[in-house]
Amino acid sequence: MPATPGVPAATVGRLVTYLRLLTAMEERGVRTTSSDELAGRSHVSAFQVRKDLAYFGRFGTRGAGYTVATLRRELRRILGLTRPWNVAIMGMGRLGQALADYPNFDEYDFRLVAAFDADPAKAGLPAGGLFVEGLEVLPARATELTIDLAFLTVPGPAAQAAADALVAAGIRGILNFAPAVLEVPPHVHVEPVDLMAGLKRLSYHVVARAEDDAA
Repeated sequence: MPATPGVPAATVGRLVTYLRLLTAMEERGVRTTSSDELAGRSHVSAFQVRKDLAYFGRFGTRGAGYTVATLRRELRRILGLTRPWNVAIMGMGRLGQALADYPNFDEYDFRLVAAFDADPAKAGLPAGGLFVEGLEVLPARATELTIDLAFLTVPGPAAQAAADALVAAGIRGILNFAPAVLEVPPHVHVEPVDLMAGLKRLSYHVVARAEDDAA
């Protein structure tokens, strides 16, 4: 599904949370829910839940709430989870190997299909159920395997060149674990995963909470 113009990134993030909650509800046999219940479990307001969903249409009935199975199906459609996505790893250091060993991608319609590294010495090494391949075969393999998305797990100084190689191979979504800001064309989306930034935000909130408690 094409992206809806004007939808904030934070809203998309909350849709992922709502979907996770709805999936758990459906597994427990829960048939209906409400914006209040989703809000409480998501740590946002009911107004925020309704506003997030309103970007994409009307899904509930006033006074009756939402049908869990229907809303879950609609969120999967909005998030593009109605088909499998083929994923590659670029950079087979420790993090790349850890991602290759992650066992549950298939449960979420993401299929790990290839692993690449610029180091010729790593070519042919096992990576989960795959074998590491060199960058020289990336364009052909991206076409052959219809690779949609990539994990970028290279060191910061190598990140832009690696991203350029992914873009040139036709890959349009990059989950960037490298400590670098990437420049990509408008048709390519980069989602940063900055562990150190997350820790710094976490330390701020812990200190701020401690100061509030001491006041």
